[in-house]
Amino acid sequence: MPQINKPRTHKDVPGHSSSLTRLRIALTVFFALDGFVFAGWVVRIPAIKAQTGASASALGLALLGVSAGAVVTMTLTGRLCRRFGNHRVTVVCAVLLSLSVALPPLTHSALALGLVLLLFGAAYGGINVAFNSAAVELVAALRRPVMPSFHAAFSLGGMVGAGLGGLVAGALSPTRHLLLLTLVGLVVTAAAGPTLLRHEPPAPAERDLPAEDAPRRLDGRTRGLVIVFGVIAGCTAYGEGALADWGALHLEQDLNASAGVAAAGYSCFALAMTVGRLTGTTLLERLGRTRTVVAGGTTAAAGMLLGSLAPSLWAALLGYAITGIGLANLFPVAVERAGALAGPGGVATASTLGYGGMLLGPPAIGFMADWFTLPAALTSVAVLAAVAAAVGALVGAAARRAAGS
Repeated sequence: MPQINKPRTHKDVPGHSSSLTRLRIALTVFFALDGFVFAGWVVRIPAIKAQTGASASALGLALLGVSAGAVVTMTLTGRLCRRFGNHRVTVVCAVLLSLSVALPPLTHSALALGLVLLLFGAAYGGINVAFNSAAVELVAALRRPVMPSFHAAFSLGGMVGAGLGGLVAGALSPTRHLLLLTLVGLVVTAAAGPTLLRHEPPAPAERDLPAEDAPRRLDGRTRGLVIVFGVIAGCTAYGEGALADWGALHLEQDLNASAGVAAAGYSCFALAMTVGRLTGTTLLERLGRTRTVVAGGTTAAAGMLLGSLAPSLWAALLGYAITGIGLANLFPVAVERAGALAGPGGVATASTLGYGGMLLGPPAIGFMADWFTLPAALTSVAVLAAVAAAVGALVGAAARRAAGS
């Protein structure tokens, strides 16, 4: 078995500021690439839905392929990272993600779409666990709450990907558009990947354990807290997945927006998340984690009620933006805290629950849209954002009681 914690030469120890800076830049690039590729896919969902002739519920089942591939892969990625290193897993998954995004436009039925989305979902789930694990290690080495900055890169990538998708929607077919995403993804991976492959991950002294000793044993309370943070991540990521897969369709179908304007709806959401996450480190340093989670969840709940129920296109776009501001820092805080408590295993658990919420939410909304209406289904995002705020408040209160006892 490869020795992940092998002795390092002085020049390769990532504790040096220049090495940490290079790693941070490379990881930021991969977060941005992930958001860019994913957004490029989601803004073409309406066109691919029409191409396959799928109903809302059939499309929801096809999207379940992304969920199934991602969740299954996430349960295995922690082991792969311990054996091969999370940097290597990140690079391999980036290649697979870039290749698999070109497949959906080649399908002509909901069943075929669901099958190719299994591969796309596997790559998506794998890269998210791998680079979140790498980011948690880097945050620990930097000793600053910079996790939101990595997720800001994901949101920025999503905003650019959705914006460009809206611009080319009328000029390029989904096949040509997503093939261009494949080329961009491979070029970016070739440029940024060598930095990750050359450097060992930061490893604080208390985590410099032999590979056979990892992951460390957790007591019941720590494991429970990791699951709680995973629940918070899942509730908030549900909103990201819902707006990614159904936000554009709601604007186009229910508010009569053009394809380009509908794609801009996700751009508004992604831009708001980017702004919120770019200011996330400052917000966390001033408010602390508990108040950040409570305020964010409450804001997102109000924003999504506006976004889903407003009769006006511009009011709905405003609601999307408010939702993005509210959700911005909840997922990064949850994953970072799980990683601080339980190392890479905690990241894998919280990421699985979090991205499970992101990827399982869209199929659920598809069914609810068939049973009720799409606007009514989207209000579930507000409900779960409120749940995340309540859980965050309860965890914070329990922590204060424990500190006072």
